[in-house]
This record gives sequence, structure tokens and C-alpha cells, in this order.
Amino acid sequence: MKQIWMSSALALALAASACAENNAAETEAETTDRAGDAAESSEAAGETQLASLIQDEVDTTSVADEMPDYDFPDGAWRTVEQDRLLYIETDHGMIVVELAPEFAPLHVERMTTLANERFYDFLVWHRVIDGFVAQGGGSRTNPSHSTDKDRVPGEFTLRRDPNEIVIFETQDRVINPRSNPVIARAGFWNGFPAGTQAAALAGITADGQVESWLLHCEGAASMARTNDPNSAGSQFYLTRGDAEHLNAQYTVWGRVRAGQDAVNAIAVGTAGQDPGFTPDTIRSMRIGSDPAFNGQVTVEVIDTSSQAFADWLMAQGEGGEAPDVCAVDIPVRITE
Repeated sequence: MKQIWMSSALALALAASACAENNAAETEAETTDRAGDAAESSEAAGETQLASLIQDEVDTTSVADEMPDYDFPDGAWRTVEQDRLLYIETDHGMIVVELAPEFAPLHVERMTTLANERFYDFLVWHRVIDGFVAQGGGSRTNPSHSTDKDRVPGEFTLRRDPNEIVIFETQDRVINPRSNPVIARAGFWNGFPAGTQAAALAGITADGQVESWLLHCEGAASMARTNDPNSAGSQFYLTRGDAEHLNAQYTVWGRVRAGQDAVNAIAVGTAGQDPGFTPDTIRSMRIGSDPAFNGQVTVEVIDTSSQAFADWLMAQGEGGEAPDVCAVDIPVRITE
């Protein structure tokens, strides 16, 4: 019998934390500090040795949950190719992330390359803030650990032709409440919450395109960096809540499709800062198309450009309006 998995509900939980940046340009940044600040360098934390910490053995649990009985026609689902799926094995179960190369091709290439090189295996979740992010890619003895590969330039936004990359616009939404409090539009692209300039503006732009970006709703997979916007290396984070103050400022390269419960269960703390903190381990990270990996599952995501989704979405709202994009639990079904 096939087992069906689904991702956890996307909660609207804005982290009550300040956004600050460190002036260290040579060390890859931590995305947050203890209060939830974005883009602070971990250089100082890296000087603290944590060699004495020993990871307790924790049995890996399944991410399987009961699946709602979605009443969608078969044609309303799309199947995600294995080369677009990233499998992250943790102490709390498997996390399955869908990659978004259309919006962040360079970051997807970096994550794919490092996963294939086994770079992340046995590294740790070195900075985890409840309700905000779980950040990984640092080592147990050096939270500043990073790849020696060239830095990846920022891919915070994308210029798109609305006829080629379609975003189903549902509501007005501020781009970023701290750095760019301008009203734009929001909606969904391929089951990813997305922000965008209105598609109608393409008719008056010189290149016939508009600016768009993926949103930091719970379950976003994004890249850490320093105050230099073009400094991403290997440290990444998965959001444990809505972090809209990072929108269009950090590169979202994927989205959790299964295992958000595992993301939310990762031990909270900051290596090198919190006494006694024992970070959880990234046991392994694999691309689904890796011929040596045998843990693939079939991931189906609702086609958010379909009429079936539009009808379902309106039924989730009130007063004839769709719910906020970050409050929508995008229908996903996963079978072994």
C-alpha cells in the first residue's frame, strides 16, 4: 500500500525580531542572531570551539501525516521531477524541498553541487530561532564553516515576462515592511508564494517584464549571506515562520514540500553563543536524481494556475477574498 505524506500548514507568524547587518565581508553570514536579526556575520562565533559537544543519537521519525481528502481533478496536480527535489535527512525525519531554478538558478546550482559533493553530510543546524529560521551549513566546531567556492551573487528578484512565468495574483501586499514598504501584488507560482509587480505593468515597461520574488513564508528555503548582497556561499536556512522582512533581500531557492514538522523540531540555539547548546545534525543531503540515492518519493503539488485551485482558494477565505498567501496550506500529496 502506498503511503501518503503532506507538508505542514503554513502559519502566518512574523518573527518579532530586529533586522541588523554585520560589517564582516569575508565571512559568510549567519542569517539571524539570537533575537532574529538578519544577515549578521558568524565570524566571532566561529572562534569558539565546540569540539566537546557530542550529538545524541535520535531515531529518525517519519514525516508522514494524514492527508486531507482534496477534491481536485487529476489534471489539477503536477508531478515534481526528481532533479528538482532536495532530500535533507535530519534527526527528526526527512525534509523534502522543491527547488526553484526559474527564480534562483545560481543558488539552485550551488545547492545541487554541494549536495552531490556530500558537503553538508554531518554538518549541523548551528543557528536555530523558534518561529523564525533553522540555519545550517556550519560545523560543530566552527559555525562560520563555508565552502571555498566562489561567492554566489544575489538573486533576490526576477524580471519575468508574465506570459512565460505566470503568477496567479490574489492580493495586495507590502514588498518588505522594513526595507521597501511599497504596496505590490502577491499570489502563487507553481505552488510557491510569490510577490510581484502587477502583471499589467508589463505593458508599459521597456522590456515588457515585471519584477517578482519568492516570499519568506514558513517553509521557504533561502540562502544566508553577509552585508555584501553577492556573498552567498553554502550556509542556508529554512523558515519556521513568516519572515517577510527578508523578502526581496535574501534569495529564496526552494520550498519545503514535506517535513515541515521536522524543520520545526530542530533544536533551538546558537552554536558558540548559547552555553550547553547541542546542535542537531544534517545527516545527509541528496538530490532526487542522484543515482546513489534510494529514498525518492513522488511529489505532487496543486497547479496554482488552475481553475480548480482558484475555486478552492476562494473557499478558504472570507467575505469573497482569498486568505493571505502565507496562511495558505498549499495542497501537496506525496507517495512512496
